[in-house]
Amino acid sequence: MALRDLLDRLAIPILQAPMVGASPPEMALAVSRAGGMGSLAAGALVPDQIEPEVERLRAATDAPFGVNLLMAPRAEPDGAVVEAALARLAPWYADLGEALPGHPNSFAPDFEAQLAALTRAAPPVASFTFGILAADQVEALHRAGTMVVGTATTVAEARAWADVGADGICAQGFEAGGHRGHFLADPEASLVGTLPLTSLILDAVDLPVIAAGGIMNGRGVAAALALGASAVQMGTAFLLADQTGVSAPWKRAIEAADDESTRLTRAFTGRYARGIENRFMRELRAVQDEVPAYPVQNRLTQPLRAAAARAGDPEMISLWAGQGVRLARPGDAGDLVRRWWSEAQDAAGRLSVRTAR
Repeated sequence: MALRDLLDRLAIPILQAPMVGASPPEMALAVSRAGGMGSLAAGALVPDQIEPEVERLRAATDAPFGVNLLMAPRAEPDGAVVEAALARLAPWYADLGEALPGHPNSFAPDFEAQLAALTRAAPPVASFTFGILAADQVEALHRAGTMVVGTATTVAEARAWADVGADGICAQGFEAGGHRGHFLADPEASLVGTLPLTSLILDAVDLPVIAAGGIMNGRGVAAALALGASAVQMGTAFLLADQTGVSAPWKRAIEAADDESTRLTRAFTGRYARGIENRFMRELRAVQDEVPAYPVQNRLTQPLRAAAARAGDPEMISLWAGQGVRLARPGDAGDLVRRWWSEAQDAAGRLSVRTAR
């Protein structure tokens, strides 16, 4: 089956975004069972965890689901770089009464080993963020029976994914919460809004496009489908779902967010990401270009963020969320999907009446 056919056959063309730390497998199952497509955020899993997690999803549902990997570069930073980064973070650890961590032995799971495990696990769909696979890696996934979706923030990135044989493109707009998926151009050149990006990619490649970024309700779903997207991917909209994995202070920050709460930052992880602004983001903005690149900074702030979550302090947590975060609502993830689809159908009906005049 082609990816376009799989997406066309979904009862509800809504995909749940893979969000490390926020979207546990229970959320993916609820979305797939409701008629959409859930996704397992496997970026932080060690290779030995991937196959069992995929098998648990496969055993729990006959519906299609996806698995996402983050293509983190192999990190071997100079010791002086790590020392400087830790010195910059020392006051923040001290504020929480936490000891400054030592030099980590590793900074992220080995991507090549993760990919090998994912290929063996053979989920229906695999998506990739932060980089691009080689053509032979895509072909290996195809031989295993897995369809490949590449994340693109520009038309050039979409074309690159098409050239290596990807089955579809996830068009990540500027509005999206969490990490930016850019890999060809610098961040400034990769900040295209979801609607123009979707339209541009549809004109550039003959692949199904999944629109992502700022889609928070059925009206947004209908708008993206009207552009020609085969499906939409929603992440921030699920952050208050019953199955959410967000911490209590993260949840409170979402509930209190206003219309203009989010900003882009690289202070937490060394890679630009969108989240609700807090003191850590504000105070490190002037030096954020000096922090080591992902995954080094990400690894060095992990204990800080975990300690802040335990302490209930949202000012030192990466509160990832997209621009429409104020529209997030609570509820069962499956019920939310069904509600958004009903809203989308209503919006499409109103549009049909309007365009028939």
